[in-house]
Amino acid sequence: MSLHPDVEKVLVTGQQLQDRVNELGRRISDDYAGKDLLVIGVLKGAAWFVADLTRAITIPFNVDFMAVSSYGAAHKSSGVVRIIKDLDAPVAGRHVLIAEDILDTGLTLRYLIKNFEVRGAASVEVAACVIKAGAQQENIPVRYDGFVIPNEFVVGYGLDYAENYRGLPYIGQLKQSVYS
Repeated sequence: MSLHPDVEKVLVTGQQLQDRVNELGRRISDDYAGKDLLVIGVLKGAAWFVADLTRAITIPFNVDFMAVSSYGAAHKSSGVVRIIKDLDAPVAGRHVLIAEDILDTGLTLRYLIKNFEVRGAASVEVAACVIKAGAQQENIPVRYDGFVIPNEFVVGYGLDYAENYRGLPYIGQLKQSVYS
């Protein structure tokens, strides 16, 4: 694996990602057996995680995507969540699993959880690929957690900076000189 020149260091390798996502898929399959599961991916970053996670789920489910923004082109959340693309599928009476690439401040996830509860979801849980240690402003219960990483700016496996670096096959810490 070659390190991108803008990446300081790899925090989670591609193999570690695949192993953990497969484990999460098995747990989700067990937990939601016999239930009407709707996996909701948060675009754009979670698309990589959702693709791998849904391939690891062995029970029937539906998938939908939502696009929300709280960053824009910045490297810190603005704190204001905007829905850019809403769901196509109804959530009322369904068990919703939000698949998110990263739990940072928690503001976006808090907004989505409340939004789906208001829409009448039977339950709402979170699967987060990575959780930034100490960055949360909201206490978000994550039922399916991937990795806890340092509170650094990270890219790869769907995570970006100004729409770049999403395709890296690992999660790495971006060099501060790139975004400062």
